[in-house]
Amino acid sequence: MAEPQAGVHGLLARQYCNKPLPLQVLQSQAGYYIGTCDQEGPVSRESVEYFPTADLAHEAHRLRAWTQRMQP
Repeated sequence: MAEPQAGVHGLLARQYCNKPLPLQVLQSQAGYYIGTCDQEGPVSRESVEYFPTADLAHEAHRLRAWTQRMQP
């Protein structure tokens, strides 16, 4: 955790999109990540890391054991 952690809402989603969206585990072709989405789809990838499984991503989210991206 080299960078500051976001709270329960996505830091980048708020800073760049002005949307206070909750953090959640999402999936892309690169793997699972911690990010935000709204009714239209993904909004921000908040974690630097990609995780190989949903379980590992959920555990990292729960333990706050991930690194916050500081720019989109």
